[in-house]
Amino acid sequence: MNKIITLAICLFCVTKFTVAQSLHFGLKAGTNLQKIDGIPFKDKFTFGYQGGAFATIGITSKFGIQPEVLFSSVSADTATQFSTVYGFKQVDKIKLNYLDIPVLLNIKAATFLTIQAGPQFSVLLDKNKSLLKNGEAAFKESNVGAAAGLQFNFTKIKIYGRYVAGLNNLNDVNNADKWKSRNIQVGVGFKIF
Repeated sequence: MNKIITLAICLFCVTKFTVAQSLHFGLKAGTNLQKIDGIPFKDKFTFGYQGGAFATIGITSKFGIQPEVLFSSVSADTATQFSTVYGFKQVDKIKLNYLDIPVLLNIKAATFLTIQAGPQFSVLLDKNKSLLKNGEAAFKESNVGAAAGLQFNFTKIKIYGRYVAGLNNLNDVNNADKWKSRNIQVGVGFKIF
C-alpha cells in the first residue's frame, strides 16, 4: 500500500512539473574548493573542478526546482599522521571523482537573483589508486550534503556560488575518526533553452 501511495505522489509531482510554468536546460562549469574535516587531513581547502548540466523547473513566478548532474573532481591533502594512523604507505594527496546530484529549491529574490537550498547526493566514481593498492576502501561510495547559495541570472548566463556541507561520515576504514566534506562551488552556467 505504501508503494502505491509513493508511486501516486511521484506521478503527481512529475505531471505537475511537466505542466510547470517554465522548463529550461543548460550546461555549467566551475571550480570546487574542498576540504575534508578529520584528524588525518590538513586543515585547508584544495582546488578541484566541476561540470555538467542543469534544468530549471518553474513552479510559480517566485519558486522553482533546479536539479543538476555534475561531474566533480576534488582532492584532499593528508597530514603526516595519515599513513601512521591507518597503516597505508605515504599518501600525500587523495583525488576523488564524484557524480554530484543537487536538487535545489530556487527562490526568486529579485529579477536577477535566486536563492538556492537543498540536498546534494554524491556518488564516488573512482578511488585513489594508492589507497586501492593497499587493499583498503578508504572512502564510502556515497555522500549526502546540504547545499545553499546564490545564483545571479543574466538572460542566458548564470553565475553561482554555493556551500555544501557533507552530512555523513566518509571514513570507511574505521569509525574512530569522522571525516566530513566541506565544499565551496563557484561557476558559470549557460541556459541553452
